[in-house]
Amino acid sequence: MGCKAISFPLQSLYGYNILILKMTEKLNLGSFVLYIIDSGNIRLDGGAMFGTVPRVLWEKTNPPDENNRILIGLNLLLVKTGKKNILIDTGTGDKGNDKFKDIYAIEHKPIDKALAASGISHLDIDIVINTHLHFDHAGGNTIMGKDGRYIPAFPNARYIIQKDEWSDAINTNEKTKASYRKDDFLPLQEAGVAELIEGDKEIEKGISVLKTPGHNRNHQCILIESENKKAVYLGDLVPTASHIPLPYIMGYDLFPLETLENKKRILNKAADEGWLLIFEHDPKTKTGFLKREGGKLVLKTL
Repeated sequence: MGCKAISFPLQSLYGYNILILKMTEKLNLGSFVLYIIDSGNIRLDGGAMFGTVPRVLWEKTNPPDENNRILIGLNLLLVKTGKKNILIDTGTGDKGNDKFKDIYAIEHKPIDKALAASGISHLDIDIVINTHLHFDHAGGNTIMGKDGRYIPAFPNARYIIQKDEWSDAINTNEKTKASYRKDDFLPLQEAGVAELIEGDKEIEKGISVLKTPGHNRNHQCILIESENKKAVYLGDLVPTASHIPLPYIMGYDLFPLETLENKKRILNKAADEGWLLIFEHDPKTKTGFLKREGGKLVLKTL
């Protein structure tokens, strides 16, 4: 597979390098190697994605289709620390009937080739971290086994999930039911690979989860740190680069004011400390840095 090495525009400030592969962006972060894996796309209602922000504003950068749906990327993150291979979120997987796939215009890309390009297979994943258990983040947790039952897609991994998120996923209500599919996570418990945690926690040296409620009560972002370099995988706290402005909050968020407070906290810290931002749902802009210009936070893309 051909690769072309290019430098970040901010290389003189941050010293990162990036390789663009067909389905993967490869980044060096200190001694860690990060692979941003394209696992496909879905389409979601543009109004729901931007909440109270008028369409005349968001459609400039996110043009809707005839059904008012905008393109949503499914960008997973593989972190190779040298000791562990850690996968963050797993996309939609290939579950769902034709009606379900049509509603969301799901374009699923198996990640086997992307993992192979990084030199590993699904058997080499040591840890899977779910930002939360919505179907577009946890659908690839499991696959259909030979006996017709769902089994862990990464059989040698432990799956890190917030304890209260697990509870909410099992005990849904009329508002949340459509977001969860029990086949995405109950087989993990049956296989004994689900590890339920509470609050902020360092999972491995340099890999920490930060609880960031708002989208739901138990959403978590992932902070990656190595040799004084930091990156944050934002999940649904800031799903796309278009959601950097503080008022741009999804209509899907159950607690939008908590989203606002956590966006302020995380984005200001990212700007102050030069964190690399990784966007899970942007189909084009997957990474960037924040700078302060005229009192505003401005994204500098790569």
